Amino acid sequence: MAEATVTIFVCVSCRRRMDDCDDAFDLPGPGFAEALRSRLQEGGHAQVCVTPVDCLAVCKRPCTIALSGADKWTYLIGDLDPGLHVEEIVATALSFGASGNGIVPWRERPSSFRKGVIARVPPITVQDERQTLIPEPIES
Repeated sequence: MAEATVTIFVCVSCRRRMDDCDDAFDLPGPGFAEALRSRLQEGGHAQVCVTPVDCLAVCKRPCTIALSGADKWTYLIGDLDPGLHVEEIVATALSFGASGNGIVPWRERPSSFRKGVIARVPPITVQDERQTLIPEPIES
């Protein structure tokens, strides 16, 4: 079995308002995670794993996912609908995994990805000449 190189973290604690009711909510994340997992299994995409997480701190934009991989930029994407976006997220995860650094070209991003990007976070391994190290305090 192939080792996963991409992880789709799915927030399972986001509450989504149902209809126009102020006090009616559902929790779409668990179903979204399962739908993604099933679709990836059906397609034989063992290089992508789905991991439910308790909170991605983007509560106003359910459903929210994070795409992550070793030495790749991480994307945080919100406003996803489990009934509409499973195929798009699977395609996005595959493009993400195929890229060398995790940056998916704009033209290859499905609409839900283009409109839903909340953040792109660099990999911890990124080094930049602009990086400033905080010097150790001098003891007197």
